[in-house]
Amino acid sequence: MSRTTDTQPKPEVRFIQSGSRWEELAGYSRAVVDGEWIMVSGTIGQDFATGQFPPTADAQCELALDTIAAALAEAQSNLGDVVRVRVYVPDRADVIAVSQVLRRRFDPNRPANTTVCCALAVEGAKVELEVTARRRRDAPSTA
Repeated sequence: MSRTTDTQPKPEVRFIQSGSRWEELAGYSRAVVDGEWIMVSGTIGQDFATGQFPPTADAQCELALDTIAAALAEAQSNLGDVVRVRVYVPDRADVIAVSQVLRRRFDPNRPANTTVCCALAVEGAKVELEVTARRRRDAPSTA
């Protein structure tokens, strides 16, 4: 029986940090790049430099998306490459405001979305987002 060997180079796995104290505490990366795929960890809308939260869920969603966009940019990607978003919101009353931010920031793309109403691990967080992106080879890398 003859064997064929895989001569294709294996993609490197790369780990991206954002400097969040939560990454250090829990031992995780903001994002992991594996070939064309980028998995971004759950991201809250906290100013990591000051530890402060904006007062509303939509403002926290904007800040979380800024953090996610920065991680994607480091991976030569952008929000337009996002194919799945998971949204965690403690207060059901905030779902519409968060959803409106997501619609605007992901427009014209519409990634798959799951929204869950549940408690979050970080006190003061009103939203947490987790995304998966797939880099398109023909797309420019802009945030």
